[in-house]
Amino acid sequence: MRPAAFGADPAGERLERIRRSPQWADGQFRNPVPTRMMLPGSGRALLRTQFDREARRRRAPAGAIPLYRPAPETRSAPPPSGLRLTWMGHSSVLAEIDGHRVLFDPVWSERCSPFAFAGPRRLHPVPLPLDDLAPVDVVVISHDHYDHLDMAAVRALAATGTRFAVPLGVGADLEHWGVDPARIDELDWHESARVGELTLTATPARHFCGRGIVRGMRTLWASWVVAGPEHRVFHSGDTGYYHGFAETGAAYGPFDATMIQIGAYSELWPEIHMTPEEGVRTHLDLSGGTPAGALLPIHWGTFNLAPHPWEEPAERSAAAAREAGVRLAAPRPGEPFEPGGNGPLPGEPWWRAVAVPAAAGKRTAGGDRAAAPGGAGPAPGGAPEAAHRPYSSGRARGGQ
Repeated sequence: MRPAAFGADPAGERLERIRRSPQWADGQFRNPVPTRMMLPGSGRALLRTQFDREARRRRAPAGAIPLYRPAPETRSAPPPSGLRLTWMGHSSVLAEIDGHRVLFDPVWSERCSPFAFAGPRRLHPVPLPLDDLAPVDVVVISHDHYDHLDMAAVRALAATGTRFAVPLGVGADLEHWGVDPARIDELDWHESARVGELTLTATPARHFCGRGIVRGMRTLWASWVVAGPEHRVFHSGDTGYYHGFAETGAAYGPFDATMIQIGAYSELWPEIHMTPEEGVRTHLDLSGGTPAGALLPIHWGTFNLAPHPWEEPAERSAAAAREAGVRLAAPRPGEPFEPGGNGPLPGEPWWRAVAVPAAAGKRTAGGDRAAAPGGAGPAPGGAPEAAHRPYSSGRARGGQ
């Protein structure tokens, strides 16, 4: 475990730690296994999806996404079981764990983009304003893409005096936005930091990084383990599937709950985002091959980042979880639940009421075929984070 903050020369120490990282080679960070951003010929196939009227029609809901807004007294009451999760949409999750409050990947802006006038826009309002969230003990960032690292949210949260835990290199952004370096824990994979009674550990993921158009692969990406005296949770960030999740589970599990990316997948980029079936497989890997714990699907529903139908990640996740015997939580944005509580997990398929139905006899560019539940199978076509990749292939220091 490294010290909680850099010394007198944070930029110099950061650069030295980056150069010493086992993940750093030939001037950039590397994935744990060879990884392609896109498959050969994907550009032309991706362009075709943009002209498919049926696919475009189904990439957003037909009506208002139902939100859950708990009363203030409910929000302030501690969870009786000691662990409560609240999905705020996309990959933003508030975890109340063993008397501490951890906020993962908070994105409260209207767009996940460096521009206020362009880029993927929210499909639903935030369930709760940041001012009403109540103080959090630590903010955890998985990587620097705009749909995970939101400058406006970071600045607002920094004003509350919270701590930040980020992958190696991402601290430079936070410092640029005015966050005190002493409140930033910047970690390589398998490094840990302590916040109160919690241990936060950055763990491997299979993805990529970059903001703006200047440079890429110069900051690390990570999944995260948060362990308290009584409970443990896992947040995947963004990742493609690979065998290393079994190793993460063996080293840091078992987990009471996992929060796993199941949206923005495509057969055009199968190595950087997981399909819903791979998300369920990852939960099983993290649990030693068993269906123990609860699975909260994340990275879907809030932004249109791929040409698969809007509701498809939820439908396929639910089917794969049933097949594998995994306890799946399917809350509305803003709806809290306790993975180990006495009551059932939220499981009503609320998305069906607002999803655009498929036209009779039509097959969207995202493909309505589902892979065999519990296995990776062929993923439907879509548009990756590459739908906003032009906004996430380097670092624009002048703005976000």
